[in-house]
Amino acid sequence: MKKVYFKTFGCRTNLYDSQVMMSSLRDYEITQNEEEADAIVINSCTVTNGADSHVRSYIGHVEKSSDAKIFLTGCGAHTKGEKLLEEKRVHGVFGQSEKQKIDFMLSQDKPFYDPGDLNHIDNSVVDDFIGKSRAFIKIQEGCNFRCSYCIIPYVRGDARSMDEGRILEQISRLALNGFGEFILTGTNVGSYGQDTKTSLAKLMKKISQVRGVRRIRLGSVEPIQITDEFKEILDEPWLERHLHIALQHTSPQMLKLMNRRNVYKQDRELFELLAGKGFAIGTDFITGHPGENDALWAEAMQNARELPLTHLHAFSYSKRDGTPSSTMKPEVNGKVAKARLHELEILIEEKNFDFRKAYRGELEVLIENEKDGSYHGFDQHFNKVIVESNEDLVGNWINVQNYTAKGDSNYVKL
Repeated sequence: MKKVYFKTFGCRTNLYDSQVMMSSLRDYEITQNEEEADAIVINSCTVTNGADSHVRSYIGHVEKSSDAKIFLTGCGAHTKGEKLLEEKRVHGVFGQSEKQKIDFMLSQDKPFYDPGDLNHIDNSVVDDFIGKSRAFIKIQEGCNFRCSYCIIPYVRGDARSMDEGRILEQISRLALNGFGEFILTGTNVGSYGQDTKTSLAKLMKKISQVRGVRRIRLGSVEPIQITDEFKEILDEPWLERHLHIALQHTSPQMLKLMNRRNVYKQDRELFELLAGKGFAIGTDFITGHPGENDALWAEAMQNARELPLTHLHAFSYSKRDGTPSSTMKPEVNGKVAKARLHELEILIEEKNFDFRKAYRGELEVLIENEKDGSYHGFDQHFNKVIVESNEDLVGNWINVQNYTAKGDSNYVKL
């Protein structure tokens, strides 16, 4: 049986999509070693120029080191797929909607381009996650927001929700297989249920009632999606004590240029409410978007200092052809954008360290893997915990009272 290796770039949605492909395989054997693969499937990301470069770089690596056929899927299939096919750098390109047909795609003798359907909704049920202690559950696809800088709605389509029954069936199966932590993911997770007359909060309550579910995490949500109904579940013991809420900026003028729906004054009130309940809070942020002058950046940094942030997923602005931002002026020098990114990263690292030092409660940690003789996992605040132990802890939950907060992680000796 021929062997196939999966290389996944980008977000948790891609991790889920890769798992769907792996679960759908019948005619090929999955290998964790790319050197022995007959075919390599690249599940690509195209959110930034850097993401595109990483994919191209990986293709170059495979071309030099392997005779495997290369197949491209993911968001980059829609933006870069045709060109890579024309350059004969990949054998086949297919959209996310075609992932359950993975056997058929890999069997094609002739080069092909099949972008698929941007209105597709998954009907697959995944009951295992190879090499993972946590399970990723895609609950929706696409986005109705049209932020001026973002290419993703054009490659993932409009927001649409997965069938609730299939989501719950999938979680039930995974829980029976020993998974206790579930990460709900999608292109715009907080929009779940808007098209099916339900809501994210209602779904999470139903998931919490599935036997074996211990902790529910969320991908990134928008501030306006933390509704009064959602606030009612904030004290539930099964909800992660970390929420990732996308701001993208804290200057009101920049938020307007970015065509964002959030308002900084309301964002701050929400974040203070969450911090008061003990939540660690992460956010997305873009530095160097066109129009971000020194004064607006100074305002953004002052606001960031005042916000109770602990985690950051940030980029310097990357022009995406076809988006409104790509024609906006004045542009910000790339070096300036990266310097601003670095300044913000340092600030949030300090805030995270302060949060971990100040916390006096018990850490509930799911150990995910072993590395260099230590065990690595994440606590309820989505902070990394590194554990020294003579026992094999991979896949186990541990409760920790005594730990040391250091610059990058919390450290425990059992």
